Amino acid sequence: MSPVLDTRALNRATLARQLLLDRADLPVPDAVAHLCGLQAQEPQEPFLGLWSRLRAFDPAVLSDLLTGRRVVRTHLMRRTVHLLAADDALAWRARHDAMLRQRAVGAYRRELDGVDLDELAAAGRALIADGEPRSMAELGRALAERWPGPGPRALGEVLVAALIPMVQLPPRGLWRVRAGVRNVPLASWLGRDIAPGDPAGTDAAGQALVRRYLAAYGPAAVADIRAWSGLAGLPAAVAAIRAELVTFRDERGRELIDLPDAPRPDPDTPAPVRFLPAFDNAILGYHDRGRIIDDAHRGLSVAGERVVLVDGRAAATWKVEAGTVTVAPLRRFSRAERAEVADQGRELASFLSEGESDRVRVAASSG
Repeated sequence: MSPVLDTRALNRATLARQLLLDRADLPVPDAVAHLCGLQAQEPQEPFLGLWSRLRAFDPAVLSDLLTGRRVVRTHLMRRTVHLLAADDALAWRARHDAMLRQRAVGAYRRELDGVDLDELAAAGRALIADGEPRSMAELGRALAERWPGPGPRALGEVLVAALIPMVQLPPRGLWRVRAGVRNVPLASWLGRDIAPGDPAGTDAAGQALVRRYLAAYGPAAVADIRAWSGLAGLPAAVAAIRAELVTFRDERGRELIDLPDAPRPDPDTPAPVRFLPAFDNAILGYHDRGRIIDDAHRGLSVAGERVVLVDGRAAATWKVEAGTVTVAPLRRFSRAERAEVADQGRELASFLSEGESDRVRVAASSG
């Protein structure tokens, strides 16, 4: 029988892989790559995620990586916008094509009834061949003359989020900058071709995804990999590399797979308070999120609430009001926990205000 890892052991492994147990000294591009990207539909959230994970994080570095085309904002895992290393975006995009198309079309099935998607994609490519950045709405309106039925929204979103690999251009996603979304093709922005699919059927890209996921999220079940990526076909990739992996069981009896030399800290390792951004993949990157958030609070993770980890688990939500970091506990805090949350909240307030404020308010504990 495989060894059993209880919830606390899985929690500490997750924190270690996610750079949340100890802040890392990694360069920013290495951290983005290690994490397999950061969910980024809210443009400022990746900065918060990296601040919680890296020592002496300078947000200007991430902005420079975006303008320097070393990281990109694009639709990928789960058809959501992610901030990804440019190399990963090129290597992984083809493996996600079918999923992106299926999910985008599923969202607009009625509107797109009767539309030939290959013809739509070809018309979209012809439109953007001039290299001009365009919004989804602009693309949709331009193509609505030929396909008036679906409406501009459906046409634009399906093109950008599925049919044509696109990136969102800076200044969208730069530190403390508000900017609308302007899209250009991924390959033209990076000056390199997207890696083709695997004609030999070995799914080398899928195998690489599994290894990379486990390095940043393991130990995990195949269902967790599917929930993170949105891909249904990865069990075959897992089977192909199974001889490289070690196996465990969780307390429910599910099989967990992992890289043999990846960190699995002692479950009693102290876990510091960490403030997570909205939609952080440390929570969303699993089918079974019980290792880090209670079932009673699971809905917070998909509602865009920012959470505070106390002893490694989601124990509060936080937001910024009038320049003050405001924390709302989900359970009763001890005096020591309350003090640590306040200390970390002051550091966060200073980061967000670039040193102008360190105000924090921790509300009365729930329960």
